[in-house]
Amino acid sequence: MSSKVFFVNLRAHGESDNKRNKIKKLFDTAGFGSIISKNGLTPIKIHFGEKGNDGYINPVYVRPVVDKIREFGGNPFLTDTNTLYKGYRKNAVDHINTAIENGFAYAVVNAPIIISDGLKGRYFTDVEINKKHFKSVKIAGDITESKSMIVMSHFKGHEMAGFGGAIKNLAMGCAPAVGKMQQHSMRPKVEKNGCIGCGECMKHCPVGAIKFDSEKKAAINHDICIGCGECVTRCPQDTIGVDWRTEMKPFIERLTEYAYGAVKGFDGRVGYINFVINVTPHCDCLDYSDAPIVPDIGILASLDPVALDNACFDLVNNQKGYENSLLHSHHKEGEDKFKGLNENSLGEVQLSYGEEIGLGSRKYELIEL
Repeated sequence: MSSKVFFVNLRAHGESDNKRNKIKKLFDTAGFGSIISKNGLTPIKIHFGEKGNDGYINPVYVRPVVDKIREFGGNPFLTDTNTLYKGYRKNAVDHINTAIENGFAYAVVNAPIIISDGLKGRYFTDVEINKKHFKSVKIAGDITESKSMIVMSHFKGHEMAGFGGAIKNLAMGCAPAVGKMQQHSMRPKVEKNGCIGCGECMKHCPVGAIKFDSEKKAAINHDICIGCGECVTRCPQDTIGVDWRTEMKPFIERLTEYAYGAVKGFDGRVGYINFVINVTPHCDCLDYSDAPIVPDIGILASLDPVALDNACFDLVNNQKGYENSLLHSHHKEGEDKFKGLNENSLGEVQLSYGEEIGLGSRKYELIEL
């Protein structure tokens, strides 16, 4: 059975067509009002962006969602979890300060910010899922204590997952640091011939697992390494990588199982909104944003995260890719843009495995409003 995915384009001819009003229309048409618990605490799961990044969802687009939740009797707050890697969102205080600096102030969004896994990422609940990789997963406590949730995701490329949308937002964004570690669990390796000894990987390794060897080449201690992949994304020479043939499919399956666990206790009371705008090649966790790889497309909403991500995936791939972007191939309409970023991309596993474990359906009906 197909899931309904609602879509608005970015054209406007007057006030009724501005993006804020289109977001409200999506909220209503997708049926989100019916999932809001009366007087219930309702997290809006969103990525606040790293300091220096500007690809995240515009806070102005969050305000209409806050207003709609209040209209239906909910008590909204904006939320995310602390990061595994070094940066400006590793603890709740720095995380909130970064969010405010990036525009998510109360005066703008009309809701407080609460970091759902606590001050230092130690507040979580074990959620039983009984899947292939995990019997249980660790989900932030303020997420599991809530009765309904709206997930707002910036659909974009991702260095390891292929692409990031609703599934990725649920999986990493609802997990504390220990849950993020469980999902990654990869073992990167350094190609010594390409290493220039710049030290960027060492600077960003959250556990100090990388040191220089006798030849001033980076060396990774796999007894310490937590497999977060931060060194892979930071290496300016692209000389740190993983074995894509053996590492990536299990990683994406683990990620998808975490997404399943993040929404298990909500009994369907979760709504999803994806912004296919500024489709950058990298995650918003980086402290910069590269140029987009395709033109802006629109905003989509659904009660099914798999159908929603699948629709966004198809819409991006149906675009003509930008020649002056990070895309090195697959520029033509209909070609997989994420394989144009990384030929080893396995992002579709999020969709196929998500359907397999019951997170949602890949079959969708796209309804333009």
